[in-house]
Amino acid sequence: PRFPLPRYPTGWFQVAWSKDVLPGKATALKYFGKDLVLFRDAHGVAKVLDAHCPHMGAHLGINSEVKDGLIVCPFHGWRFNGDGECVDVPYAQRIPKRATVECWVVNEVNEAIMVWHDIDRGPPQWEVPALSEFGHEDWSAATHRQWRVRTHNQEMAENMVDTAHFKYLHGTLNQPEAKVDADGHILKMTAKTVMSSPAGEVEGNIEAIAYGFGFSTNRFTGLVETLLIGAVAPVDDDYCDVRFSFIVKKIGGRSITDGVGQAFVAEISRQLEQDAPVWENKIYLERPLICDGDGPVGRFRVWCK
Repeated sequence: PRFPLPRYPTGWFQVAWSKDVLPGKATALKYFGKDLVLFRDAHGVAKVLDAHCPHMGAHLGINSEVKDGLIVCPFHGWRFNGDGECVDVPYAQRIPKRATVECWVVNEVNEAIMVWHDIDRGPPQWEVPALSEFGHEDWSAATHRQWRVRTHNQEMAENMVDTAHFKYLHGTLNQPEAKVDADGHILKMTAKTVMSSPAGEVEGNIEAIAYGFGFSTNRFTGLVETLLIGAVAPVDDDYCDVRFSFIVKKIGGRSITDGVGQAFVAEISRQLEQDAPVWENKIYLERPLICDGDGPVGRFRVWCK
């Protein structure tokens, strides 16, 4: 295999943005190599279940309805609540005891639907932090971007400590020197950078914090304060979905903030689209030929394990 690593690591992974999950609507998903269905219950709480009805195997997320917060199987009308329990078979007197589907742990935070996946099928070991910038009057609304990339979560996460590639692949003005600290599921990287602007070169700082493989915050200072949320979720044995949410600290007027925000989104998107062909065609080397100046790749891989 290209990646001799666990394909579906432990952590929180984004499967949708909140704005796309409407009451009364069921959404078919595929993550962790499984077909899933996403909907809101009667209280508006996001729920994720395994997708196939235990009755005769119909997909609960395709051509189905959500009525009174219950998802209705499109084949025979069986109804399931957000915990995966069948609560009604419209033509039967008795509900079979095993009429349940697997329910996933969901957390809706930072305008995103996050699902917990554990290699050992255990409960959440940590939580995704709620970020104060979302909805704050001093920060812009979020801009969203999404890609599907043929790679592995660990390969993408390694980007944050691979400092040499920023200059030689992305053409940045300097090769940042990264400092890394690890604490359990959290990996923190800080680095100084140099950015170009109409006024010339501007020094700035990057602080990236990964909470496992599925969720990271990336704060940039210098020209303007910006926050990038990175969320990478494994779809199947080959692909990951990559979602970025961008918000910018307001400066001047709306037009200035929007202009800076658009430039930031365009630059980060450009860099990811340069990374993608490398990720999609490279292999994983257990013992890469690391040299001085490559960044703390070895420290990163110890944290990964």
